[in-house]
Amino acid sequence: MHLPYQRRPLHDLPDTPAAYDTVLAAVAEEALARITPDGSLEHPAAVLDVGDTSLGVTSLLALAWQRGRDSRLPEAVRRSLAFHLRERVFREDDPGYPNLGVRDCGLPHARFVLRAGAHPHGDWPSTVWALLQSVDVLDAADGLLDDRLRRELATLALGYWRWLTEATFFNPQRSGNQAIGCVVGGLMLARHLPPEEGTAVRLRAMSLYDHEIRARRVRARGALLPPEHGGAYDNNYGPISLSFLAQAHRVSGEEVFAEDGDALARHLDARLTGGGFDIGGPRYSEQHCGFEAVLGLRHFGRRIGADLGRYRGDTRWARHASQPDGGLDGHFAFMLVWQIQDTPGWHRAPSTAPARHQLRAGRVSVAFDDRMTPSLVEAAGTYYLAAAVHRQHGFGPVTDGLLLCRPFGEVRVRDLSSGALAAKLVTQPVVDRERVLRHVRSLYVTDGTRLWVTVAVQRLAGTPYLLAGMPYAADDGDRVRRTARPAGVTSAGELRLTHPASPGPDHFDARGEVTQEQAAFALSADPRVFGNPDESWRHLVSSTALEADPAPGAPADLHVFAVRYGSPIGPYAPAFQSGPRGLTVRTEAFTALIGDAAGDAHGTPELTLEPC
Repeated sequence: MHLPYQRRPLHDLPDTPAAYDTVLAAVAEEALARITPDGSLEHPAAVLDVGDTSLGVTSLLALAWQRGRDSRLPEAVRRSLAFHLRERVFREDDPGYPNLGVRDCGLPHARFVLRAGAHPHGDWPSTVWALLQSVDVLDAADGLLDDRLRRELATLALGYWRWLTEATFFNPQRSGNQAIGCVVGGLMLARHLPPEEGTAVRLRAMSLYDHEIRARRVRARGALLPPEHGGAYDNNYGPISLSFLAQAHRVSGEEVFAEDGDALARHLDARLTGGGFDIGGPRYSEQHCGFEAVLGLRHFGRRIGADLGRYRGDTRWARHASQPDGGLDGHFAFMLVWQIQDTPGWHRAPSTAPARHQLRAGRVSVAFDDRMTPSLVEAAGTYYLAAAVHRQHGFGPVTDGLLLCRPFGEVRVRDLSSGALAAKLVTQPVVDRERVLRHVRSLYVTDGTRLWVTVAVQRLAGTPYLLAGMPYAADDGDRVRRTARPAGVTSAGELRLTHPASPGPDHFDARGEVTQEQAAFALSADPRVFGNPDESWRHLVSSTALEADPAPGAPADLHVFAVRYGSPIGPYAPAFQSGPRGLTVRTEAFTALIGDAAGDAHGTPELTLEPC
């Protein structure tokens, strides 16, 4: 079974001017065949996200005419714009809309669902989208719209802006991408207004960004990020926020958008595997976006020098939003307009700077969570998630039913490279059931093909083992498919792949057909699939898991666990030796010296690494 939303890396899509002209030509042909006598360009099956969609297609036709001067398009643009102005502008309050600060204001808004009172909660983002589609049409208006239509559209866009920022509470869904999109709309609209009015709108947009978005950022994995539906990062909406930050920077030149976009981009780069797989979020775990992410990934990939285009998007939305039959939908059309206008290409080489929350080389990568515990491991084309045992999630030694990966103090990290090898040493202070403080030293070494993990901890009672991840998905080239089998994993001690003994939604068996996201939503308190899947997943009691017994030959005062992921080239029989300078680990590929848990004079972990 393939994961439905994670398909090809987005930088695989052709992005030459000729390729985009081909896209716009196809859009124009479909739109001209679809346009109704009254000028509607909506998909006939559209029900949700419909209030801005005809106007979105209008903006694409305007851009297509601007680039190709197809003589059939001006009349279609004017007819479809007249349809929106006549049929899709709502000035009466939507019954049941909960976020109004001013009632019966008469300002225009766009409807998420056209029928009054049906799902009014979506009217705020629909109005943001309508504002953005409006300013895109205004940007392409020269030679298309007469002065009357241009003024009417500019007045409407200003009305949308005032409804969003005066009549309603700002960002009522606590959704970073929607809020930044509103700011972008204000910045773009300001250019089409008389100077005094435009300056006021621009200042208001910057103030909203500073006080309502930037001041509410959430820290995750060392970065301050725009919050998304109650969490710090969502793998669907995070890249969309990145695109909005890119457009804000492009149209305003304000450095604050570049700084915040850089931070979000570096966070995304660190959590994304080399193969482009990512998982997790407060709204969606696996539902990746498509073309909506291209502008942000491309713009900030160039800025930070990272191959962000490896992100696996939903290529069913490769160029524009589509309905289930594949037909054109104008929702998010502004993102296609902007990415076409962003002419520089992708940065395709990986970043060479060490990142605290990632180790990456070749086709091996480890993404670390806030505890510096692996959240996602990639090796030999297989993706491993953190496993669960006794309601505890992570990667680390398990003793007496307790997973030793929750820090009780500062987690210290040391990055090192030597020849073709890249390494990261993580020292975690943890507390066992007897409240004894122990130091877990975890060494991760990769040559780009294999990953060696060595975990050392003061000797534990009972029969400890290493919880070493859950095989979940595999790279199938064009698609990501589900798997429950590890690829080429070996261990110095006995290695087991276990599955939950108990059935039920709080026990995840990777052999089943239920995806991680579906399992998370099943544990959610919200039956409408608006619950936080990251939060729900934490209710998991147990999962499929790799378990490794202690390695033989470890020093008497230590338990050492040693696991190798990746292509099983040659035997794996690591040797260990304690000495005054720390623990020496010898494998077929390297010799490493892991220093004392106390670190150097400044507390920095000590590590030496020599290739064999």
